[in-house]
Order: sequence, then C-alpha cells, then structure tokens
Amino acid sequence: MHSTFRQSLALLGLSLALLGGTGAARLQDRPRDLDDLPQNSRTKEVPKGAILVKGAWSSASDSTTPMPEWGSVTNNIYSNSYFGLTYTLAPDWTQEYYGPPPSDSGYYVLAQVTPANKSKGTLRGSILIAAQDLFFTLAPGANALELMKYAEETLQPDYRVERPLAPVSIANRSFVRFDYFSPVAQLHWYVLATQIRCHMVQFVFTSRDTKLLDSLIGEMPQIKLPPEASPTLGTGGGDVPVCIKDYARSENVVERVDPVFTERRFNPIPVRIIIDKEGKVKHVHFLSAFPDQAKSIGDALSQWRFKPYLRDARPVEVETGIMFGRVPPAARSSATGAGNSSK
Repeated sequence: MHSTFRQSLALLGLSLALLGGTGAARLQDRPRDLDDLPQNSRTKEVPKGAILVKGAWSSASDSTTPMPEWGSVTNNIYSNSYFGLTYTLAPDWTQEYYGPPPSDSGYYVLAQVTPANKSKGTLRGSILIAAQDLFFTLAPGANALELMKYAEETLQPDYRVERPLAPVSIANRSFVRFDYFSPVAQLHWYVLATQIRCHMVQFVFTSRDTKLLDSLIGEMPQIKLPPEASPTLGTGGGDVPVCIKDYARSENVVERVDPVFTERRFNPIPVRIIIDKEGKVKHVHFLSAFPDQAKSIGDALSQWRFKPYLRDARPVEVETGIMFGRVPPAARSSATGAGNSSK
C-alpha cells in the first residue's frame, strides 16, 4: 500500500544517480513516415530534453498564484516562491532537466541538480530537491518527522542505515537528517528534510563519494527558508495561508455544489484550494486532472462557501486539500467526503 513512499528515497535516488547524466527519458512521439500525413496534421517533435506525458496533468485556476512546481534555477540559484526557498548551487552544478508533474499522491520532483562538467559520462553525484504533500500522502505520518521515521523503519533489506534519523539545524532552520547506502551499488544517500506549508521538503544528496556529499551539505547554510520551516510544524501563516488538512469537512462548508462529469473515469483527482478571509475559494490547484475534470471541479468550487477561519479572533486565509474522483484506499480513512465521486 505504501510502496510508493517507501521507495521514493531509495529507488528514485538510485535511478537518478545511475542515469549517467541523462536525468530523464527523452521521448519522441512521431509517425513512422511524416510524408504520409497532410502538412497541417504532422506530429511535432518533442523539444530536446522534454518529457512527454499524456493524460491527467497539473493545472490551476489562475497563472499568478505560486505553486510548488514553479521552482526554477536562475543565475545558479534555485528559487521557489511557493515554499519561500532559495538555494545557491555550487559553481559547477546546474539543473539539466525539469521534473515530471506531481503524482496522484502529491509527490513532486522540484529539481534535479548535477555537475555541469561530466567526465566520460560518469556522474559524480546528484542533488534531488523534492516535496511530498502531506494532504495526499499514502504513507502514515502527520508531519515530515513522522514520514522520515516511517522511511527509516521500512528501509528495504538491500540498503543499510549509515546515519540514524536525527535533528539538525541548518541556516537557523530545523531539519531531520537520515543517511543510508547500498553495499551492492556502493552509493550513498544523505537526506535532509523539513516541512513548509504542509509539505515535506527534501534535499537528497547521492554519490559514491562521501567526501563530496559532506562538502555539499557543508554548503547548505547558504539556503534561505521561511521561519515556519520545521519537521513538525510548517503549517503556513503570516504572509501565506494557514494550511489545514481536511478543512473541507461538512461542518466548515456553508454552501457546496458537486461537480458534474461528462465522462466516467477512475483516476484520483487531488486538489489544493486557497480559501479567502470571507470563505470563498480564491485559488484552485489541480495536482493531476484531465482538462474536462478540472473545468467541472473548478466551476463547482467557485460556488462553494466556507466558514471563515479565525486565528486570534481574526479571519485568515486557509489552504486545504480535497480528493475528488477515485480515492486511493490509504486515503479513505481521512477523506472528507466532499469530493468522493468515482466519476
């Protein structure tokens, strides 16, 4: 049930490290003979370095509200306005490929960073910046610390714990660190994790060279994170909405309109929404949805009304998650019922 999360550290880190600099598959989707097609219907080549994924995709109700997947590298600095994160890369490291869209369980590959200069196709190491949405994770755990404990406890037999899970402080922010390795592959993973806006944010350093890994972690104090960053806190507030899991329960919903789907599908549709101080939905982020599903859900959510959330007797904005469509078994125990339609 929780195999996706248990393998996210080990298998994803292993696959990235062993890719030898390719980073991700380069997919081409074109007919066998372009000349057989009319000029206006010829298939376009996928741009070099792009990943082609068909079907459900991430989208949003507006193009200005920051989302987790919006991070990018500019002038050797990875910045992500959603998480309030900036991370200065080592001079000879760069982001070569962008990650795929978020998964149905809210897992993001925010960035993969590798050395700019590679010798004979051998990768000295890699840095994976990832995030797990705590609203939709299939693994048991209410915060980043509990998810990391679960990862440590369920580490597969092929791997060995090199450094047990322990709290650390970097740039005056709280993290937990967990190191493990593969005796067969002779690869080491050093993992730093914290929590921001109800997401576990991870930095996964992978290499065969432990001195390189120590050096990369030694440069982490250059990182900048919001004050809320903490393995057990990180629930928003201040300049960003307060994030509350399952806030869309019936007792908080004043008016609700169910979405009408024109085509029956069986995919999970995880949706994050921001509710303004008056209880109206001001932003909708579809982690994974077909376009027609996004339109139907967006039209319905625009008519929802919530009780304003009060903090210190003052209304504040709230960010929460709703699972529409087919709810994964592990998420049913905490599902709100607000969007549990199998269409």
